[in-house]
Amino acid sequence: QVRLVESGGGLVQAGGSLRLSCVASGSLFSIVAAGWYRQVPGKEREWVAGITSGGRTTYRDSVKGRFNMTRDNAKNTVHLQMNSLKPEDTGVYYCAVVSTIGGPYDYWGQGTQVTVSS
Repeated sequence: QVRLVESGGGLVQAGGSLRLSCVASGSLFSIVAAGWYRQVPGKEREWVAGITSGGRTTYRDSVKGRFNMTRDNAKNTVHLQMNSLKPEDTGVYYCAVVSTIGGPYDYWGQGTQVTVSS
């Protein structure tokens, strides 16, 4: 079992920045990869960024060059630095991890709200 707790969301004006954090606890040895998703009411949850155990990062096209995902192994934490925020980045952001090689994201946090005003 892995427990994930996100923090760092809030209200920011367009063009501003926020840094999300996700702290993991529990069976940390089983974590293969971590990622961030977001969801707005009425829409499906969408993948935003991911990082592998080897440190390779990937991003959805709409956030490339603006978002940066990092990890701090010593603190069992991943971060999502979000710059040049746009109103369309608004949503509940969820941290998730993969515990089985080749498997889906199977542990999720409770989410943190990000609101970008125009």
